[in-house]
Amino acid sequence: MSQFISEHAALIVIDVQPDFMPGGPLACHEGDAIVPGIASLLKTGLFRHVVATQDWHPRGHVSFAASHANRQPFERIPLYGHAQTLWPAHCVQGTPGAELHPAVDWSPVDLVLRKGNDPRVDSYSGFRENHGPSGTRPSTGLAGWLRDRNIFEVYVCGLARDVCVLWTAQDAVDIGFKTHVLWDLTRPVTPETDIATRARMDRLEVDVMDSRTLFDLIPISAVG
Repeated sequence: MSQFISEHAALIVIDVQPDFMPGGPLACHEGDAIVPGIASLLKTGLFRHVVATQDWHPRGHVSFAASHANRQPFERIPLYGHAQTLWPAHCVQGTPGAELHPAVDWSPVDLVLRKGNDPRVDSYSGFRENHGPSGTRPSTGLAGWLRDRNIFEVYVCGLARDVCVLWTAQDAVDIGFKTHVLWDLTRPVTPETDIATRARMDRLEVDVMDSRTLFDLIPISAVG
Protein backbone atom coordinates (compact mmCIF):
# COMPACT_ATOMS: atom_id res chain seq x y z
CA MET A 1 0.00 0.00 0.00
CA SER A 2 1.23 3.49 -0.81
CA GLN A 3 2.88 5.46 1.95
CA PHE A 4 2.99 8.67 -0.07
CA ILE A 5 2.04 11.81 1.84
CA SER A 6 -0.43 12.43 -0.98
CA GLU A 7 -0.80 11.22 -4.54
CA HIS A 8 -1.10 14.90 -5.45
CA ALA A 9 1.99 16.25 -3.63
CA ALA A 10 5.56 16.70 -4.86
CA LEU A 11 8.82 17.55 -3.13
CA ILE A 12 10.95 20.30 -4.71
CA VAL A 13 14.59 20.36 -3.60
CA ILE A 14 16.21 23.67 -4.53
CA ASP A 15 19.87 24.02 -5.54
CA VAL A 16 21.62 21.67 -3.11
CA GLN A 17 25.00 22.12 -4.76
CA PRO A 18 28.58 22.35 -3.44
CA ASP A 19 29.06 25.98 -4.49
CA PHE A 20 26.39 26.97 -1.93
CA MET A 21 28.09 25.10 0.91
CA PRO A 22 30.60 26.59 3.39
CA GLY A 23 33.84 27.14 1.52
CA GLY A 24 32.03 27.58 -1.78
CA PRO A 25 32.03 30.85 -3.74
CA LEU A 26 28.43 31.64 -2.75
CA ALA A 27 28.24 29.92 0.62
CA CYS A 28 24.91 29.92 2.42
CA HIS A 29 24.93 30.25 6.20
CA GLU A 30 25.25 26.67 7.51
CA GLY A 31 24.26 25.41 4.07
CA ASP A 32 25.79 22.00 4.71
CA ALA A 33 23.54 21.47 7.74
CA ILE A 34 20.56 20.56 5.57
CA VAL A 35 22.30 17.88 3.52
CA PRO A 36 21.79 14.92 5.92
CA GLY A 37 18.12 15.79 6.43
CA ILE A 38 17.43 16.04 2.73
CA ALA A 39 19.25 12.78 2.11
CA SER A 40 17.12 11.10 4.79
CA LEU A 41 13.90 12.59 3.43
CA LEU A 42 14.59 11.29 -0.06
CA LYS A 43 15.18 7.81 1.34
CA THR A 44 11.74 7.68 2.97
CA GLY A 45 9.85 7.42 -0.31
CA LEU A 46 7.17 9.74 1.08
CA PHE A 47 6.79 11.55 -2.22
CA ARG A 48 5.71 9.97 -5.47
CA HIS A 49 7.34 12.79 -7.41
CA VAL A 50 10.56 14.60 -6.49
CA VAL A 51 12.04 17.54 -8.39
CA ALA A 52 15.58 18.84 -7.90
CA THR A 53 16.55 22.22 -9.31
CA GLN A 54 20.14 22.90 -10.30
CA ASP A 55 21.71 26.31 -10.83
CA TRP A 56 23.51 25.91 -14.15
CA HIS A 57 25.17 29.12 -15.31
CA PRO A 58 27.34 29.65 -18.38
CA ARG A 59 30.62 31.44 -17.86
CA GLY A 60 30.23 35.22 -17.91
CA HIS A 61 26.60 35.07 -16.74
CA VAL A 62 24.94 38.48 -16.37
CA SER A 63 24.40 37.90 -12.63
CA PHE A 64 28.13 37.54 -11.93
CA ALA A 65 29.82 40.63 -10.52
CA ALA A 66 32.87 39.80 -12.64
CA SER A 67 30.76 40.35 -15.76
CA HIS A 68 30.40 44.06 -14.90
CA ALA A 69 33.29 46.49 -14.79
CA ASN A 70 34.10 47.96 -11.38
CA ARG A 71 31.36 46.01 -9.61
CA GLN A 72 31.64 43.85 -6.51
CA PRO A 73 29.66 40.81 -5.36
CA PHE A 74 26.38 41.64 -3.59
CA GLU A 75 26.08 45.08 -5.21
CA ARG A 76 22.74 45.73 -6.90
CA ILE A 77 22.32 47.19 -10.36
CA PRO A 78 19.30 47.97 -12.55
CA LEU A 79 18.72 45.27 -15.15
CA TYR A 80 15.72 45.15 -17.48
CA GLY A 81 13.86 47.55 -15.21
CA HIS A 82 14.41 45.56 -12.03
CA ALA A 83 17.09 45.33 -9.34
CA GLN A 84 19.70 42.64 -9.94
CA THR A 85 21.99 41.41 -7.19
CA LEU A 86 25.47 40.67 -8.48
CA TRP A 87 26.83 37.37 -7.22
CA PRO A 88 30.23 35.75 -7.07
CA ALA A 89 30.66 33.41 -10.02
CA HIS A 90 29.01 30.16 -8.97
CA CYS A 91 27.49 26.94 -10.31
CA VAL A 92 29.25 27.29 -13.64
CA GLN A 93 28.17 24.59 -16.06
CA GLY A 94 30.34 21.50 -15.97
CA THR A 95 32.23 22.40 -12.80
CA PRO A 96 32.19 20.25 -9.63
CA GLY A 97 30.55 23.05 -7.65
CA ALA A 98 27.55 22.99 -9.98
CA GLU A 99 26.82 19.29 -9.50
CA LEU A 100 24.05 18.09 -7.21
CA HIS A 101 25.59 17.43 -3.80
CA PRO A 102 27.42 14.07 -3.82
CA ALA A 103 26.35 13.19 -0.26
CA VAL A 104 22.73 12.81 -1.36
CA ASP A 105 21.35 9.81 -3.25
CA TRP A 106 19.38 11.57 -5.98
CA SER A 107 17.90 8.40 -7.49
CA PRO A 108 14.35 9.17 -6.21
CA VAL A 109 14.35 12.38 -8.28
CA ASP A 110 12.31 12.11 -11.45
CA LEU A 111 13.06 15.61 -12.77
CA VAL A 112 16.29 17.60 -12.56
CA LEU A 113 15.46 21.14 -13.64
CA ARG A 114 18.48 23.19 -14.66
CA LYS A 115 17.94 26.92 -14.38
CA GLY A 116 19.97 30.07 -14.98
CA ASN A 117 21.42 28.76 -18.22
CA ASP A 118 20.44 31.83 -20.26
CA PRO A 119 23.53 34.09 -20.05
CA ARG A 120 21.30 37.20 -20.11
CA VAL A 121 18.85 36.30 -17.34
CA ASP A 122 19.12 35.21 -13.71
CA SER A 123 16.82 32.49 -12.47
CA TYR A 124 15.94 32.09 -8.80
CA SER A 125 12.59 30.33 -8.87
CA GLY A 126 12.03 26.79 -9.99
CA PHE A 127 8.91 27.96 -11.79
CA ARG A 128 9.90 31.14 -13.62
CA GLU A 129 13.09 32.87 -14.64
CA ASN A 130 13.75 36.41 -13.43
CA HIS A 131 12.74 39.35 -15.61
CA GLY A 132 14.58 39.29 -18.92
CA PRO A 133 14.99 41.63 -21.89
CA SER A 134 11.35 41.15 -22.87
CA GLY A 135 10.19 42.43 -19.48
CA THR A 136 8.55 39.11 -18.67
CA ARG A 137 9.44 36.15 -16.48
CA PRO A 138 9.48 33.09 -18.76
CA SER A 139 8.20 29.79 -17.43
CA THR A 140 10.66 26.98 -16.74
CA GLY A 141 7.97 24.45 -17.58
CA LEU A 142 7.83 23.08 -14.03
CA ALA A 143 4.21 24.05 -13.39
CA GLY A 144 3.06 22.19 -16.49
CA TRP A 145 5.17 19.17 -15.61
CA LEU A 146 3.57 18.99 -12.16
CA ARG A 147 0.03 19.47 -13.44
CA ASP A 148 0.53 16.77 -16.05
CA ARG A 149 1.13 14.46 -13.09
CA ASN A 150 -1.92 15.66 -11.19
CA ILE A 151 0.15 17.52 -8.58
CA PHE A 152 -1.61 20.33 -6.71
CA GLU A 153 0.57 20.61 -3.61
CA VAL A 154 4.33 21.21 -3.23
CA TYR A 155 6.82 20.92 -0.38
CA VAL A 156 9.91 23.08 -0.88
CA CYS A 157 13.36 22.79 0.72
CA GLY A 158 16.97 23.60 -0.16
CA LEU A 159 19.02 26.74 -0.79
CA ALA A 160 18.90 29.55 -0.32
CA ARG A 161 16.01 30.22 2.03
CA ASP A 162 16.01 33.97 1.32
CA VAL A 163 16.47 33.76 -2.45
CA CYS A 164 15.67 30.70 -4.57
CA VAL A 165 13.53 28.89 -1.98
CA LEU A 166 11.55 32.07 -1.30
CA TRP A 167 11.05 32.86 -4.98
CA THR A 168 9.99 29.28 -5.69
CA ALA A 169 7.45 29.38 -2.87
CA GLN A 170 6.12 32.77 -4.00
CA ASP A 171 5.64 31.54 -7.56
CA ALA A 172 4.07 28.27 -6.42
CA VAL A 173 1.43 30.23 -4.49
CA ASP A 174 0.89 32.63 -7.38
CA ILE A 175 0.44 29.79 -9.85
CA GLY A 176 -2.04 28.08 -7.56
CA PHE A 177 -0.21 25.28 -5.76
CA LYS A 178 -0.80 24.63 -2.07
CA THR A 179 2.67 25.40 -0.77
CA HIS A 180 4.71 24.21 2.22
CA VAL A 181 8.28 25.18 3.09
CA LEU A 182 10.35 22.78 5.20
CA TRP A 183 12.07 25.51 7.20
CA ASP A 184 14.60 23.26 8.93
CA LEU A 185 15.76 21.94 5.55
CA THR A 186 16.55 25.42 4.25
CA ARG A 187 19.30 27.91 5.06
CA PRO A 188 19.72 31.56 4.01
CA VAL A 189 22.60 33.34 2.35
CA THR A 190 22.65 35.39 5.55
CA PRO A 191 20.55 34.83 8.69
CA GLU A 192 19.82 38.56 8.94
CA THR A 193 17.15 38.02 6.27
CA ASP A 194 15.21 35.38 8.21
CA ILE A 195 12.65 37.69 9.80
CA ALA A 196 11.77 39.30 6.48
CA THR A 197 11.67 35.92 4.72
CA ARG A 198 9.36 34.41 7.31
CA ALA A 199 7.11 37.48 7.27
CA ARG A 200 6.83 37.25 3.47
CA MET A 201 5.90 33.59 3.64
CA ASP A 202 3.31 34.29 6.32
CA ARG A 203 1.73 37.00 4.16
CA LEU A 204 1.53 34.55 1.28
CA GLU A 205 -0.03 31.95 3.61
CA VAL A 206 2.76 29.50 2.89
CA ASP A 207 2.70 26.67 5.42
CA VAL A 208 6.10 26.91 7.12
CA MET A 209 6.76 23.62 8.85
CA ASP A 210 9.38 21.29 10.30
CA SER A 211 10.27 18.30 8.15
CA ARG A 212 9.78 15.93 11.11
CA THR A 213 6.04 16.52 11.00
CA LEU A 214 5.88 14.91 7.55
CA PHE A 215 5.92 11.49 9.13
CA ASP A 216 2.75 12.36 11.02
CA LEU A 217 1.02 12.91 7.66
CA ILE A 218 1.34 9.28 6.60
CA PRO A 219 -2.14 7.70 6.81
CA ILE A 220 -2.45 5.10 9.56
CA SER A 221 -3.77 2.66 6.96
CA ALA A 222 -0.48 2.95 5.07
CA VAL A 223 1.65 1.95 8.05
CA GLY A 224 2.45 -1.64 8.93
